[in-house]
Amino acid sequence: MKKTTCALSVTLAMFLACSGVLAKEPCQQNCKHQERLQVYAHPSLMNADATETVDAKNVYRIGGKVLKNKGRLGFTNKENTFVSAFSKDLLKSMSVRKGDRDFDIKMPVTRGELAYMLSQGLNMQQVGSTKDYTDITNAYWAVGEINKATAADVMIGYPDNSFKPDQAITKAEVFATIAKLINVNYTNDGSAPTLNGRAIQNIPTWAYGCTKEVAASGLIDELPDERALFESQYLSRQQVATLVSTLRLKFGANGQLIGDAFGAATPVAIKVKMLDRVDAKHSNIGDVFKAKTLEEVTVDGQTFPTGSKVYGRVVTVERPGLGKFPGSITVKFEKIKNGDCEVCFPKELTSATVDCLKNPNIFARILGLPFTAAARTVGVAGRSVGEVVNISADGLEEYGDRLSDTFVETFTGHLGRGLSSFGMSFVTVGKGIYGIVKTALSGTFGVVYEIGDELLYTIVPSVSNSAAINPNEEITVIF
Repeated sequence: MKKTTCALSVTLAMFLACSGVLAKEPCQQNCKHQERLQVYAHPSLMNADATETVDAKNVYRIGGKVLKNKGRLGFTNKENTFVSAFSKDLLKSMSVRKGDRDFDIKMPVTRGELAYMLSQGLNMQQVGSTKDYTDITNAYWAVGEINKATAADVMIGYPDNSFKPDQAITKAEVFATIAKLINVNYTNDGSAPTLNGRAIQNIPTWAYGCTKEVAASGLIDELPDERALFESQYLSRQQVATLVSTLRLKFGANGQLIGDAFGAATPVAIKVKMLDRVDAKHSNIGDVFKAKTLEEVTVDGQTFPTGSKVYGRVVTVERPGLGKFPGSITVKFEKIKNGDCEVCFPKELTSATVDCLKNPNIFARILGLPFTAAARTVGVAGRSVGEVVNISADGLEEYGDRLSDTFVETFTGHLGRGLSSFGMSFVTVGKGIYGIVKTALSGTFGVVYEIGDELLYTIVPSVSNSAAINPNEEITVIF
């Protein structure tokens, strides 16, 4: 009855409007590396503008803003350790499937994209018969996902036997679709929908109930771009990806989704023991780490015994530093392997929990201290020297320009401007001396800070444990 009511509402809206990736990615694609970020933010570069170096896969940043934790999925018991978020992977896989190099996550989501996100995000299975739409061919990028979404009666086509996959879907229609999948109590008094006392605009009366139910579910409490959520007629691709991710976590993980298409959405829990260490102090983007399973697990129909190897990769690193100690790190669990049997993990990671906290043993910490301390010292000193060279070079260039302007302007009859340029040359010298002294002092402090930080880690490793995954720590990862 609930699905029928929502479907009739959506059909009515479509009728009025008219009158007026594959189901599963290949393993090679599923394990494809995403763009990765490494941030160096040592004390010697505090308040410095960010400088970036970009290669084919990685982004390296020195200085600049600290990474924000919002939107990142963290390990339980590890507030500065994160796992690659499902919503970002979903958007990335969709842009790759579409072959859209200019894919903009802020653009309104289309009907085909919504079908793709729901099908991929909820692991929808083929139920019932598919329908041939006049505007969708077998070559269309999301034909499989559209077939699954419509066969499960999650989405429907238009009365003229079209689906209009590339048409932007309104915010109200998205909420009506989501409401068909959940069963949440809400007050249906005929008033306009609100969220936290604020009116949700651009919702027609036929969608009041559906929107209120979605608002009551808590699914849209943390959507990005709050202003657009309340004021725009459409939701962006980013907002819908976040919505689907939250839907999977809150309802799919508990088996509370309505319908017969979500049997495979039941999460798979994998318990592992770490064999390697990854942490914000010492790891680099692209580093591969290994773990082993603590119990038998079945992934993608393949059964892996206890002791099977699990492989992951470091995705982002933010070095520790003043004001953001102890930094942060993001990892991605990629595949499980036993002998010749290997399966890539799905994108839909819902949680990661460290069940047994450990610290690296004292001998490992002592052995690593001289190497890490030396590397950090050279890194800070090198960046400080490089900054001094840049300041000197920029200052000399500007000083030469000021002197040139002094002579040119004076001997062309503009004595006032010539004197002004001559005065500015002294200002340039002063700025340069100030910059060099400031960098030298902060660099010296940075070296002392880094050495002290390494000694602190060696003596009391728990101070940086929230930004590290250590050998022998036991982790439960749920996909």
